[in-house]
Amino acid sequence: MKYNFDEVVDRKGTYSCKLDQMPEGAPSDALSVWVADMDFACAEPIIRALHERIDRKIFGYTIYDNEDLKHAVTGWFRRRYGWEVAKEDVFFSPGVVPALAFLLQALTSEGDGIIIQRPVYYPFTNKINGNNRKIFNSSLIYENGDYRMDYEDLEKKFADEAVKGMILCSPHNPVGRVWTVEELGRLVEIAKKYGKWIISDEIHMDLTRKGVVHTPLLKVAPEYADHIVVCTAPSKTFNLAGMQLSNIVIPNKEWQKKWLGVIDDAFSVSMANPFGIAATIAAYNEGEEWLDQLRDYLDENIRFVKEFVKEQLPKASVTAVEGTYLIWLDLNGYESDPKKLEKLMQETARIAFDEGYIFGEEGNGFERINAAMPKRCVEDCMNRIKKALDTLN
Repeated sequence: MKYNFDEVVDRKGTYSCKLDQMPEGAPSDALSVWVADMDFACAEPIIRALHERIDRKIFGYTIYDNEDLKHAVTGWFRRRYGWEVAKEDVFFSPGVVPALAFLLQALTSEGDGIIIQRPVYYPFTNKINGNNRKIFNSSLIYENGDYRMDYEDLEKKFADEAVKGMILCSPHNPVGRVWTVEELGRLVEIAKKYGKWIISDEIHMDLTRKGVVHTPLLKVAPEYADHIVVCTAPSKTFNLAGMQLSNIVIPNKEWQKKWLGVIDDAFSVSMANPFGIAATIAAYNEGEEWLDQLRDYLDENIRFVKEFVKEQLPKASVTAVEGTYLIWLDLNGYESDPKKLEKLMQETARIAFDEGYIFGEEGNGFERINAAMPKRCVEDCMNRIKKALDTLN
């Protein structure tokens, strides 16, 4: 079927985090483009599956480790990526961010060092600090409007005895890089040299631009599988974050026992939401047509923003946005003070952003734009930005 991504869905009264829990300082009537949550109607097969599940009338304890779900998840990996994953290596988490916290508990002790690459998804920082671990930041290199890894610095960090491993963002949020096989291979070689692990957050894996290929880290380095965990979910791909179901791939058998010791024995969060299971099975078995149309629509939204910036905001720039639906807009040419920029966007543009500075000081002067909304909303967002920046002149 043909999906209508131009439809503006009324989310009022649904207790939407995106609308009802704005960033501090944002006016209540601001255009909300902050959290990575799409404003598109869900795929019809998912809606149908949820209606069918409701009609079963009972919603008791529900088993994640079932054949239908595991077949759907591993089948998706196989079809989309040529990635063979054993079903017994896939584990439940209510989300990727909780999974990061569980993994820190399972694989590290208080005071251990973890590498991240700022500007990066800020829950990495929050979970490391919240679990009393230590951040070792290896900033990405920003050059000619794009980002790359600093391998020399990464080697120094991995060589530090305090460092136990790294949390990788792949594709990278917020800068939009989809790391190549060569880039990922070089990273693994450094980790392997020092015997350190990598947790790869691949939640945006399905949301690449047409012609851009994402490669799961475990497919890049199967020989190092005992030191790698890959975190995946249908939540970004199909906008199912509220279903609270993620699929964590853990090949290391000893780590599987540690994982279960944390998630089940310590915290008792091993039961999945019955609606999450129904939605995930439908998404992975029947959602490809919707996803392919969505990617076309996102490509057009992102193309529009790039053209708008080029024509209307000559002192701004946008990174390549190879993956995710998040645009990383560099406004340092207009205002480099992050607090002044935030005030301008909130009070003058009346837009609620995830401000660049929350991803680390490397994000000062940037705004992260969620482009996963009907095009007229994207156009409204960019016009508001321009009008606000015009006041600086």
